[in-house]
Amino acid sequence: MNKIIKTKFSCMCDNLTIRGLEFRPQGENLPIAIVSHGFMATMGTVKHYAQFLAELGYAAFCFDFNGGCVAFGKSDGKTTDMSVLTEVRDLCAVVEYACGLPYTDSSDVLHMGCSQGGLVSALSAAKLKDRIHNLILFYPAFCIPDDARSGKMMWAKFNPDHIPETVRCGPMKLGRCYIADVIDMNPFDEIKSYSGNVLIVHGTADRIVDIRYAQQAADTYKVVDFERRVDYCTIKNGTHSFSKKHDKIAMKYIENFLAYS
Repeated sequence: MNKIIKTKFSCMCDNLTIRGLEFRPQGENLPIAIVSHGFMATMGTVKHYAQFLAELGYAAFCFDFNGGCVAFGKSDGKTTDMSVLTEVRDLCAVVEYACGLPYTDSSDVLHMGCSQGGLVSALSAAKLKDRIHNLILFYPAFCIPDDARSGKMMWAKFNPDHIPETVRCGPMKLGRCYIADVIDMNPFDEIKSYSGNVLIVHGTADRIVDIRYAQQAADTYKVVDFERRVDYCTIKNGTHSFSKKHDKIAMKYIENFLAYS
């Protein structure tokens, strides 16, 4: 098996330092994979995906979003300054960093994201357009704009017509920008411009993000007239954040997707 080298990396975005881990196999002109964690999580929740992608031949990166971790985050920033759009900027900064390395192939970039990281990955892929060759979304949180409009986002409750300066969401304190940046967003319109290959994996027992959002995202990608692959896969009884058993199924979906995309 190709030896995987694990190293720390850092890059800048908006004068804040993003810190993460790189998993690199031996070789040159390596395709790039960047894995994004979900809301209130850290890169520790997705680093096994980066390791797996490195074993498939990618120079793979995972990182903590600036202000995106409730605890133990390694990157800079305050949770009250974080939003989906700031995380899109963070992810784009990591893309620029990874593409600038001497052993990577900047023409072959993969985005993978879980939950909120899935929404962020989809939005950034649309922003970067043909720079992103493959997009993998696990239980993507396309529900976030609808949640903002409803005045209930996870444990946070507020008046959407009068957004407060801060709101408490369980252990995380959020700022007004978290709500304001998505309240008028139609994420399915935003993602239409992405033309690369797509894999979406969602559990049928997810009680945090309704599976219908994943179905709508898959339908959106399929309707747009691009020559590309769109795989929509479900995991029976899979919840939000997969168990080890369901993770094995999900990673097999990744392997099959990348073998033919």
